Amino acid sequence: MAEELPEERAKGRSLRPLAMLVPFIAPYKGTLVLAILALLVSSAALLAMPMAVRNVIDHGFSVEDAANVDRYFFILLIFAVVIGIFGALRAYLVNWLGERVVADLRDKVFQHVLRMDPTFFEVTRLGEVLSRLTADTTLIQSISGVGVSIVLRSSIQFIGALALMTFTNFKLTGLLLVILPLVIVPIILIGRWVRRLSRDAQDRVADASGHAAEILNAVEIVQAFTAEQIEGQRFAQAIAASFRTAVRRIRVRALLTTVASTGVFGALIFVLWVGAQAVLSGSISGGELGQFVLYAVFVGVSTGALSEIWGEVQRAAGAMERLSELLLMTPAIQAPSNPVELPETRLGGVSFETVSFNYPSRPKILAVDEFSLNIAPGEHIALVGPSGAGKSTIFQLLLRFYNTRGGKICLDGVDIATARPVDIRARIGIVPQETTIFGASAMENIRFGRPEADDDEVMAAARAASAHEFIERLPEGYGTYLGEKGARLSGGQKQRIAIARAVLKDPPILLLDEATSSLDAESERLVQAALASLQKDRTTIVIAHRLSTVRNADRIVVMDEGRILNIGRHDDLIARDPLYARMVQLQFGDGSDEPMELAVIEN
Repeated sequence: MAEELPEERAKGRSLRPLAMLVPFIAPYKGTLVLAILALLVSSAALLAMPMAVRNVIDHGFSVEDAANVDRYFFILLIFAVVIGIFGALRAYLVNWLGERVVADLRDKVFQHVLRMDPTFFEVTRLGEVLSRLTADTTLIQSISGVGVSIVLRSSIQFIGALALMTFTNFKLTGLLLVILPLVIVPIILIGRWVRRLSRDAQDRVADASGHAAEILNAVEIVQAFTAEQIEGQRFAQAIAASFRTAVRRIRVRALLTTVASTGVFGALIFVLWVGAQAVLSGSISGGELGQFVLYAVFVGVSTGALSEIWGEVQRAAGAMERLSELLLMTPAIQAPSNPVELPETRLGGVSFETVSFNYPSRPKILAVDEFSLNIAPGEHIALVGPSGAGKSTIFQLLLRFYNTRGGKICLDGVDIATARPVDIRARIGIVPQETTIFGASAMENIRFGRPEADDDEVMAAARAASAHEFIERLPEGYGTYLGEKGARLSGGQKQRIAIARAVLKDPPILLLDEATSSLDAESERLVQAALASLQKDRTTIVIAHRLSTVRNADRIVVMDEGRILNIGRHDDLIARDPLYARMVQLQFGDGSDEPMELAVIEN
């Protein structure tokens, strides 16, 4: 991380990251144009007011021109109404635009992260991503809405007031322009300092969010090991670090405000003192000085607003820099430029040809080593072996979560590396050992397998997975909210929801990571019958933990250290494969037919 800091500091000197917002604003350029027009009208009315004030001072306060007083003030009233109406319109349009842009940005980042490969999630904490989606986009929201409104308004008023000041009195304006750079340069330098501290603060917030997400996702384990106090202290330390960084940013931000306000208004006061001396000497009229004073106030207020928002712009640039890092990341797994289409006939034939693979985090350890296996359409294959044998890796490679190091995998004769990953995965149904239940209803959790399915199809899938009865007994049936991670369900019920998803998807290939491991004996018999029907005419690959599910497999593949040791049927392997025979002995003990949990054989 230390090696990246100089690059971050270099990036922190510019606002270029904010340029990445342009594609998000472009679709709404009509709204932006209307907002600018409203801004121009309201700013023109504001800048015209000092001219009317000058006429009031120079010509209105005399007996001869008393009749003009009402007219001048009526004109001022019209200006005020125009400023109010068009100012409100400008504020509405710009704030709408800001909300829309940030909504689109959040959606874009989330959609991009969803398509990242597993390697990304191996090295990126969930809380870090969530922090960028929430805290960082909130900063951008402040600048793209209210912030942009203030910047546009203040910039136009600053330029317009400065030009009209020059027209009013060139000498006084020249004096002011000589002094202003002495104020603006420190403001810019301090603004860069704010930018760096803002990014540091956002990084600390992300660290705290990441820690909180990690602990809350495993809160039962934390409580089981009575680690609440330890984890609470760790989170408190992360929050304290975030607070200290934020305080440093606040102090520098306060310094920025002090320098800007004192410098700008100090310069204006000095110039106005020079103007007052000119009025006393008769060089300029009182109305001219009054007009100059009002324009000077506009310049001062605009400069103060710009200096204040400058810190927010710097913070937003830092936030956009972090978001752009996510948006510029490209997943290792992508569809080729000219993808090969899979055959329309969904047979489900799979072949592994001398496949080798190592995980990016373990480059020197082969998880799969020269793995070759041809699986015919409709064949039932079981993968068995000790922990670390590479069984789950085979599933991940077939789903194309990773690219192979060597060899190739074919689905219905097509190398999956040449096809679209989404096409490959559309033909594969999976029931993992650790079932994921989403914070939604039972109906929506099952429909996840095929989003376009109607309610009757969902319920039919639930019946096939022996899930219909327990779902009907829930308080609101299929409409019952299942809680985050399925908190309202037992382990066996979660597993049957997962099986119902696979049934609903109706794929030609099934991947079962011991789909009955969490079921009681009665549920297991029901689900085994459902799976037997589901597996009919489908290619099925099972990671076996209970060897009772292996006996009916067409072939059993014994794996160890990523290699295939043996292939055969149950009885043959007992006779000729020592590893398999030992696994059977560990599970069944005395050789009886009653299945026992194989606690030592894990995936």
